[in-house]
Amino acid sequence: MTLPLIDRRHLDFVLHEVLDVERLFRLPRFASHDRPGADAIVDTAARLAADVFLPSYRHLDDNEPIAENGRVVLPAATGAALEAYRQAGFPAMTAPMEHGGLGLPRTIANAAFVHFQAANISIANYAMLTSSAAELLAHHGTPSQRQRYMTPMLEGRFHGTMALSEPQAGSSLGDIRTEARPLPDGTYALRGSKMWISGGEHDMGENIVHLMLSRIAGAPPGVKGISLFIVPRRRLDADGRPAIWNHVALAGLNHKMGQRGTVNTVLNVGEGGDTIGEIVGRPGDGLACMFTMMNEARIGVAMGAVAHASAGYRLSLAYARERLQGRHPDQKDPASPQVPLVEHADVRRMLLQQKAVAEGGIALALYLARLADLKAAATEPPARHDAALLLDVLTPVFKAWLSEEALAANNNAMQVLGGAGYTRDFPLELHYRDNRLNPIHEGTNGIQAVDLIGRKVTMAEGRGWKLLLDTMQATAAAAAIADPELAPLGARLGEAVERLGRTATRLTATAGDRGRRHAYAHATDFMELAGTTVFAWIWLEQARRAHGLRAMAPASGRDFLEGLILTCRHVFETVLPRGEAAAGRIAMDAAWHREMTDAMLG
Repeated sequence: MTLPLIDRRHLDFVLHEVLDVERLFRLPRFASHDRPGADAIVDTAARLAADVFLPSYRHLDDNEPIAENGRVVLPAATGAALEAYRQAGFPAMTAPMEHGGLGLPRTIANAAFVHFQAANISIANYAMLTSSAAELLAHHGTPSQRQRYMTPMLEGRFHGTMALSEPQAGSSLGDIRTEARPLPDGTYALRGSKMWISGGEHDMGENIVHLMLSRIAGAPPGVKGISLFIVPRRRLDADGRPAIWNHVALAGLNHKMGQRGTVNTVLNVGEGGDTIGEIVGRPGDGLACMFTMMNEARIGVAMGAVAHASAGYRLSLAYARERLQGRHPDQKDPASPQVPLVEHADVRRMLLQQKAVAEGGIALALYLARLADLKAAATEPPARHDAALLLDVLTPVFKAWLSEEALAANNNAMQVLGGAGYTRDFPLELHYRDNRLNPIHEGTNGIQAVDLIGRKVTMAEGRGWKLLLDTMQATAAAAAIADPELAPLGARLGEAVERLGRTATRLTATAGDRGRRHAYAHATDFMELAGTTVFAWIWLEQARRAHGLRAMAPASGRDFLEGLILTCRHVFETVLPRGEAAAGRIAMDAAWHREMTDAMLG
């Protein structure tokens, strides 16, 4: 029997006890769904991930995609897994029924998808990119574009990519040079190079839809001159079928440390002939449109990090329970039986850190998904607006802070196994290498930190930021009055939220008085403060519900609930103080890296 890499009992606890996901089924958009159906979808995802995705995890790492005759050749296991995924209907999970989708709440869809990410992130990436591309077209494409490009993606026949970066412009998108020349029929001829394009130029499916940023000839410099284009690998004929090659040329592959099964390409467009693209949205609105896909991908990246943390935890916990090693320090008889690793205090410390990240990360991922559902489906416009603002504020925290913590969790998983964890006999080194990408792609964590303090805190006149602070304070207040056991944790969370609010105000004022360069030198410390506070909050939410259920639970369920409460205490004692230290550094203006010159670096 395959070891479950996602704890289904905890997943159900978050869905049904913490988030009360069945309330979503009362919204008109989701009224055709119910709990039995949702549970069946998650069950199917778990089985398919274990039976089809997981067996090729190591194989895809050992057998990278190769370039052959100008095309990417993938191992057969990749296409086979995605075909099984397609036949099960997963590409269209969240798409509205009027677009041919299942119309599932994103909360349920993400609870299903995290199983695929834990089993084989390299294959899951293709699915994530395609669903994110389809989401962008659902929001910004014309009816014709949705019918010709989005619908085949939802059917799993077309794949999608996001083609943003260029050799001279990675995250600095204002410096892209790819040019789009208007043609008489309203389309554009694109010419330039794209770099770091995941999922490009493989032979799976019938077509690839590149969503590509470019500059229309004569557009102003910077981000205001960027437009977005649909650039298919093969142009469509009059009946919407892929036909002739669109001169998107494979210039090379990037060979990665991890996630090797997801091909990463260098593409040249307009090489040897015109590369034809269709504009999405209005000229100059390219980056604004692309943020729909980028934000989807950032949440997907963070979910992948959490999936790795969960997989590493379950694998190292199983090993620690089976592996006999040493004795307790007060057992002096060398002839006495050895004890399992899980009995050793330091091993339990490392396991507890992993449990906190894996389960806290799942809870936060599904909370964000629920916000996305309310943004799309709440019956009142103010509720939709507030959910959208809160989702925007939390996205960089989830992506940046959780991806760092998840990597630390995988580091601890390897450490639990000792020397065995550093070998290729166990998958932990593979999870670690794969997870190392998540703090980098879809916007490095430094960029996410600057985005948080530079834009998300102040957007909409601070409305989204205030919603976050108020939400966390409400949990603190509820815990403080619920029971003496949780009251001290509620009080500590309240203090942390106040500290976070004061620090944000201080940094915003510093940016105005002394310049953004001065304030943004503290961006990473501010992310640490925000991340630790949000993490403590989501754990207190879980502990509150576990506490309420504990008295009524059968004996078999009490250990699970007690474990959640003790993990929450661990987070408050070991994680939350890190935020206080970060706030102290900001208050003292301790950012010596700001003062270092190039020459001083040696």
